[in-house]
Amino acid sequence: MKFPPPDNISTLDTLPRMPDWITSERPETLEGIAFFSGAALSHLHLVLSREEVPHALLRNRLALRSAEACVAFSGRPERAGELRDAVHLLRPGDLPGPAGETYLAWRRAVERPVSIKALSRALPAFDPGQIAAWFDAGKGGPVNRAGMVLEAVLREVPRADDTALILADAALAQALGWDRLVPLLAAGLKRADLHKQGDDLRSACHRGLISSTIKAVRQAAELARRAEHLKAIAPKLRAKGAGDAVEMFLTRDAIAPSALPLPDRASRRLCDRLVDLGAVRELTGRDTFRLYGV
Repeated sequence: MKFPPPDNISTLDTLPRMPDWITSERPETLEGIAFFSGAALSHLHLVLSREEVPHALLRNRLALRSAEACVAFSGRPERAGELRDAVHLLRPGDLPGPAGETYLAWRRAVERPVSIKALSRALPAFDPGQIAAWFDAGKGGPVNRAGMVLEAVLREVPRADDTALILADAALAQALGWDRLVPLLAAGLKRADLHKQGDDLRSACHRGLISSTIKAVRQAAELARRAEHLKAIAPKLRAKGAGDAVEMFLTRDAIAPSALPLPDRASRRLCDRLVDLGAVRELTGRDTFRLYGV
């Protein structure tokens, strides 16, 4: 018997809702756009302070969305499903390809607290000193700082969209007092925005953050609901290692059964059981080489 996914359970009412005036208004002046982006980021800050939110899972899901945007900026056709396959179905010795490398960079960027060392690990093609110089290029408020970092990178390396956006999001996170990078800018910007400079670029960053932050808050609420449901059914799982498997689902965007700490057949049975319970979803629509996620 299959169970419907969670609907309007307690987390929906405990997480602070984004005010309607932020989601409905479309300001035109730079001052108005900056005000609304600040309000949206402030609300996201409240949401991120709540323990109900599965923070690592949210960062991973936003990393996938940002990687998808960066791949689109480069003119490549891969979307979320292909990016998941490129990374999660890799075998030892395989190369993920350009799109997969972009996704891996975003995944590495959200794994550790923001620091030059962590950013250098996420962006191994660049010298740590160069990364530090770019990261320190931003001044002023959080969004202004992020825009200046974005502009500094693209001025020197015009096609390094993913590098520029990762560093810009890292600068934004640090300025907001977040210890981890929360991918926001890439999903809110348009390809043409990356060619802007000065106030035009910063205005685009403010506008893009209004859109992407609203979506991030909604996604945080949805993931909190689903995580609550998964935790609630966890005691019903009798397979040895099921507890560790549940923890993996609560921190990763997608998981292949072979990655779970159980024998192959037991892993597949557990994934099918979790799907039947409405706790996880099968993400590929395939009969083989399947991936699962909350």
